[in-house]
Amino acid sequence: MIAGNHHDTYELIGRLKGIFRQLNQLGLDYSNAFFNGDSAFDTKAARKFLWNRGVKPNIPENKRNRKHVKRGRKRHFDKVVYKKRFVSERTFAWIDKFKRLLVRFERRKVYWKGFHLLAFTLINLRNVLAKV
Repeated sequence: MIAGNHHDTYELIGRLKGIFRQLNQLGLDYSNAFFNGDSAFDTKAARKFLWNRGVKPNIPENKRNRKHVKRGRKRHFDKVVYKKRFVSERTFAWIDKFKRLLVRFERRKVYWKGFHLLAFTLINLRNVLAKV
């Protein structure tokens, strides 16, 4: 257990290593992919880790991380791609409305997947009915 007042980048590199390990095991190609994160993830270590794996860190610059103006090449940041991250954020927020899905109680993967499919169906049905 850790205190609730830790920074967003707490164990970030370790968690990214785990994600890349899983992607490699599944044989998924992530080269030239974007890592969309808010400015809290703007750390030199995270950017270097992602670039070394062929992933473009699309993170807005956190001006509080720097005492002097950065010299050299500008950091990559695509505002259009960054705005699209809110699509997934909104989807996670919709899923979080279903209390049953917040904590995984199901012991079998098939039940967990079934509850998520049911939630997605309800979300889409609500949107379709709202347009009628």
